[in-house]
Amino acid sequence: MTMRSRTTVFATLFMLLSGIPALAQYSHIAPSDDGIGEVYMGREIAHVMGHEGADWLERPERITEEQPDRVIDAMQLKPTDVVADIGAGTGYFSIRIARKVPQGSVIGEDIQPEMIDLMHDSIARAGVGNVRPLLGTTDDPHLPPGSVDKVLLVDAYHEFDQPLEMMRGIINGLKPDGQVVFVEYRGEDPSVPILPHHKMTEAQLSKEMSAVGLHLVWRYEELPWQHVLIYSR
Repeated sequence: MTMRSRTTVFATLFMLLSGIPALAQYSHIAPSDDGIGEVYMGREIAHVMGHEGADWLERPERITEEQPDRVIDAMQLKPTDVVADIGAGTGYFSIRIARKVPQGSVIGEDIQPEMIDLMHDSIARAGVGNVRPLLGTTDDPHLPPGSVDKVLLVDAYHEFDQPLEMMRGIINGLKPDGQVVFVEYRGEDPSVPILPHHKMTEAQLSKEMSAVGLHLVWRYEELPWQHVLIYSR
């Protein structure tokens, strides 16, 4: 039995013992061109974009294609909020958010040490003092328990190797009234020029969030290609 197979068996046993819905389990298929062959709740998980693609995160076209300022406005931040940017990469969103929470702070989490190094460089160039890079793992973002007002995941969730475990870690880091904000390319729209497994539908995301006790509280659909979907307990 492979390490991934053993991990899947243990995760399944844990879910059954924890009362997690039976659908919230993993299975395997032959990998798609843009997938890893691991299926969670009917969705094949996408390949992770490595640090070699960091330049894509900082491309000038991102301002018009993803409109980060509108995303941040949709988050309805307070100046004192603590925000976790999960899968923060180079800190593209973390730095912008930091300026909106001058009395708060931003945790820029990523699982790649190389991205953490690039984030440190970006923070220094931007001159912001309230962003803290944090190295997480594929099954736990290592957020301080009950510490975060908002969690932001931009084009990241669909790449999680262990989405159930990661979401449990994220929820553990949330304050009781905290919210999780997902930005994902619209899987319902075939005209969105993104590989299929790097998009998500609202229905699929809501199904997966229900497995961890989150429900949709607000949506923002004014971006060219992406959903902004906000969930809470």
